[in-house]
Amino acid sequence: MNIDNVQNFAGTAAEFFRDLQARICAAFEALDPGHKFEASGWERGDEHRLKGGGQMRVMRGKVFEKVGVNVSHVWGTMSEAGQKQLPGAEESGGRFTATGISLVAHMANPFVPAVHMNTRYMATSQAWFGGGSDLTPTFPFDEDTTDFHAAFRKACDGYRPDAYAEYKKWCDEYFYLPHRQEPRGVGGIFFDNLSSGDQAKDWAFVRNVGEAFLDIYPRLVARRKDTAFTDADRETLLHKRGRYVEFNLVYDRGTKFGFQTDANPDAYLMSMPPVVKW
Repeated sequence: MNIDNVQNFAGTAAEFFRDLQARICAAFEALDPGHKFEASGWERGDEHRLKGGGQMRVMRGKVFEKVGVNVSHVWGTMSEAGQKQLPGAEESGGRFTATGISLVAHMANPFVPAVHMNTRYMATSQAWFGGGSDLTPTFPFDEDTTDFHAAFRKACDGYRPDAYAEYKKWCDEYFYLPHRQEPRGVGGIFFDNLSSGDQAKDWAFVRNVGEAFLDIYPRLVARRKDTAFTDADRETLLHKRGRYVEFNLVYDRGTKFGFQTDANPDAYLMSMPPVVKW
């Protein structure tokens, strides 16, 4: 694999992820008047085995109790333990490149669903894409679930006819808590190790996944953010968040990858809710 081609493409992908980050943050700020994202950049120094960095954007508002939208672009050499977890890393001697966007929103109103979205490009001795988005309501509404899935079905149908069924099933199986024997939420799509042999087509799909998220989720927030709720509803929300924490600390690949690559812990633990109960 030509390392210059990998780095050039990773730079192009990172530019898109930064642009998507800016547009998502603008849409979220419009839904939460008077509140703004705080941005903080991070970068690895010359002495570090990793190079590159990223930008965290976090907002704590009235509608979005805590939302983080992070972009990173890093490269270097993985730890020996990390090499065993990433396809092609042992063959590349641990050298890797990674760029992506990751988002988690925890909402103040129990009737607005929490959401996760990420898309990424990874390269070792192989190169591939991954990502997806899933919805985690405390109180599910069939209308919201249907509209959320329809948005991602449209993105998948533009890629190949059977993609939605495959990636929905993958999402249902991945975002599942075995120790609870329950799903984390109402699903969405999830894909990984995506490398069809047509990088341009794969990359167009990944971009469309990001655009589908930007189209549908703000509409769901607008639909539910002013719904009246009780203290009991809020209590139910806080306990639901406990399930979210359990999944992200025990099973989530992104969290594990952050630990393995010695990335910024504030960034890969951004998904933790601000208040939670068990």
